[in-house]
Amino acid sequence: MSDQTLPPKSGASALDPAKDSLVTTVHLALGGNLGDRRANLSAAIDRLGALLRIDRLSAVYETAPMYVTDQPAFLNMALSGTTDLAPRELLRAVKRIEEELGRNLDGLRFGPRPIDIDILFQGALVMASPDLEIPHPRIAERAFVLCPLADIAADLRHPALGRTIAELLAGAPGRDSVVRVADALEPHPPSPSTI
Repeated sequence: MSDQTLPPKSGASALDPAKDSLVTTVHLALGGNLGDRRANLSAAIDRLGALLRIDRLSAVYETAPMYVTDQPAFLNMALSGTTDLAPRELLRAVKRIEEELGRNLDGLRFGPRPIDIDILFQGALVMASPDLEIPHPRIAERAFVLCPLADIAADLRHPALGRTIAELLAGAPGRDSVVRVADALEPHPPSPSTI
């Protein structure tokens, strides 16, 4: 199996027991192409563990850049977990993690970055606003998102498109150029030299 199912954490939970009725499953995409790419992914997983209970991690894939092609190759992966954060709270927290790991949030759109974290799905929520769209609006065209997501949620049905992740992947352009390079990563903080 190419993904990793994580055991429950002992001790403190990332979830607030008082908000149990608000807990939703989230699927996130992680990627990066600057610095120590694997260490940056692991550091992001570690920090995300403070926001949500991570349930599954995909394998890691290497992909050519999309949209802005004059930059290094990316490592990409996906994870699923549960959180009691509302969508905009989760977005703010994810952006904070990106900044902590060295991402310039004012940099070139689709340009090089040490880490990028996208909210793909939050339960069956469908929302569109200027600052946040869920499901992520470009999932169907991104094999570099669909390949890792299929590792952990192939049967997940896109709430707006009505197709499963496996079905979307089968029709995605560039899926043959997404190369699996590692099993699921373990979280660990980056060394100061990699940030």
